[in-house]
Amino acid sequence: MDEIALIKDQLEKAFYGGAWHGPSVMETLENVSPGKAALKPVINAHSIWEIVLHINTWHICIQKRISGNLYDPSPEEDWPEIKDYSPGAWDNAINNMKTSLQEVIDSLILLDEKILIENIRGKDYTYYTALHGLIQHDIYHAGQIAVLKKALM
Repeated sequence: MDEIALIKDQLEKAFYGGAWHGPSVMETLENVSPGKAALKPVINAHSIWEIVLHINTWHICIQKRISGNLYDPSPEEDWPEIKDYSPGAWDNAINNMKTSLQEVIDSLILLDEKILIENIRGKDYTYYTALHGLIQHDIYHAGQIAVLKKALM
């Protein structure tokens, strides 16, 4: 298996499931209602919903960067404000996060593996580092979501 395929596999496992470390992002989101997603059971912590929006932002950011675009999310984009707490808005947040990951994967599989050792345009780190960082980012936030879910029980 080539490195691009390995990275794709790890992105999918961290997000959808089958990773050795434990529950993925989507596995931790199982049975989370919009009402629970919006709550903040830990003082000075983000809600599950805010984390979902944040994960989506970083999927978008990395997709743009690996596609050659200079992009840094603004603070408002990094942690977007929730303006609509409806079930439909929660479903949209989840679907947008899934779509943005698929866009990363679609961009990733178009890359020549040789580019992985090159720096991302405008950054002091490589494509390889950015893509593995995204995997780590999803796993980190899956852990936060799991803790918040336990706090809501």
